Amino acid sequence: MAETKASVTWQQDKAFMGVSPSGHNVQIDADKEKGASPMELILLGLGGCASYDIVGILQKSRKELVAVRCELTAQRAETLPAVYTDIHMHFVVTGQGIADKQVEKAIYLSAEKYCSASRMLVQGGVNVTHDFEIIAG
Repeated sequence: MAETKASVTWQQDKAFMGVSPSGHNVQIDADKEKGASPMELILLGLGGCASYDIVGILQKSRKELVAVRCELTAQRAETLPAVYTDIHMHFVVTGQGIADKQVEKAIYLSAEKYCSASRMLVQGGVNVTHDFEIIAG
């Protein structure tokens, strides 16, 4: 099993500086004044992980991919811990000659095989759903 190391250092109030395993700084703030909250970062991590997979899969199809955007909508439990209960991912794919079936397959492969963040959340009981639209461009 591969080991990964990161660190989070308290700065002041509810603000922290995270250092990723690759050495990048991430400002974290539970008050959302100096950075994203920890739960917001989970959503961004999920969207980034899935988007990375989908871009890679669609690029392999040799279609003219111009842009991919993932819009996430989430609901949290009303009691503590206020975990995510439902996350919906809407992918907006822009390009030429991209078919619905290609995007459906890319989303399926990401969700079921490649995206570690998605698998981890689903196995933890989060209901993660997906849909998409294609924009010719």
